[in-house]
Amino acid sequence: MSITIEWFAFVEVFLAAIVGASLVVGFYALGLRLLVRAGRIPVVAPAEFTDAITIISTKEAARAEKAAAKAARKSPLTDGQKRFALVGAYASFVLCAAAVLAGLLILLLH
Repeated sequence: MSITIEWFAFVEVFLAAIVGASLVVGFYALGLRLLVRAGRIPVVAPAEFTDAITIISTKEAARAEKAAAKAARKSPLTDGQKRFALVGAYASFVLCAAAVLAGLLILLLH
């Protein structure tokens, strides 16, 4: 019994994984960047975790929300530019989801 490796198939899967991961991370990062430029800074509420994870207090969370609101007010962009950035952010998130769905579709078809 002899085991052979199809190196071309291996390289094809490797390149597809690298390109797919780059697209997902790139579109997500661009979406977050545009979301911040649009003045919609995502603030995550504190959660209760165990072990070695640092937990922020409600006071620190309120301070972060206040800083985010202040940064949104100080934005040099006009309302039209903010709206354009927000549309771009949503489009980036849609492209990120499309890249994930395309990868799943490719897996299902093979």
